[in-house]
Amino acid sequence: MPAPSESESTRTERFRVLDHALGDGMIVAALIAWYIYSTKVPEYIFPPPVAVGKALAGLFSDPVLLVHTLSSVARVVAAVIVATVLGSALALLSYYWPITRDIVHSRIKPFLLSFPSIGWALLAIVWFDISNAAVIFVQVAVLLPFCLVNVSEGLRELDGEFLEMANSFTRSNPRTFRKVIWPLLYPFVIAAMRMSSGVAWKIALIAEVFGSRSGLGHLMYQAEETADTPMIFATCLAIVVLFALGDRFIFEPLSRVYRAQPVAPRV
Repeated sequence: MPAPSESESTRTERFRVLDHALGDGMIVAALIAWYIYSTKVPEYIFPPPVAVGKALAGLFSDPVLLVHTLSSVARVVAAVIVATVLGSALALLSYYWPITRDIVHSRIKPFLLSFPSIGWALLAIVWFDISNAAVIFVQVAVLLPFCLVNVSEGLRELDGEFLEMANSFTRSNPRTFRKVIWPLLYPFVIAAMRMSSGVAWKIALIAEVFGSRSGLGHLMYQAEETADTPMIFATCLAIVVLFALGDRFIFEPLSRVYRAQPVAPRV
């Protein structure tokens, strides 16, 4: 394939710069509009960006507040891992043992997808009292169907001819899974974890308000009781920052693991 001409490269670079400029410009415009509006209303209704910025910085620098931030991070990480493992296990169960397919996809999956999050939160308090287990239980219960659906779709998209060719080299199911199925399924697993991470942060607030005495959700609840609006804004923005950092430095590198490696049936 011929290399792109200098004019094409220049246009591509200009488009990239313009794209970033528009994105950054929207953020600057939003901050300016935020500041202008905050000068017209009381701080307890709509705090200025500086006050929210100070509260946000405190969540990552103040030792007491940092404990709450790290507590939420630890619970989200644990919940995403547990939900991914359980969801993948259910999907693989129905794939390798077709007799369980109706149980998994016609009974368990609809139940988990439709059960309300607030119901899980209330049940968690009854079963686990106010504890880390209660928060993680709620998050896992909500995330599990997302992981199950994603991994199941990945298994459904497997190339039958490719698997048949792999089976011609070996009859070992574990080896076929490790060498062939796993590389093909890997992007779906990472996509499930990536989506679950965003959902987990939303669920974390609900779970921690009801079932924990620590975490960003607990801080938000305390801030609401004391009319500390800057802290309410800060906890919401902290979740955005944490999700963006996780997506950029964890999930993006993980998603590239098999991208540049063609899968070969060397089993």
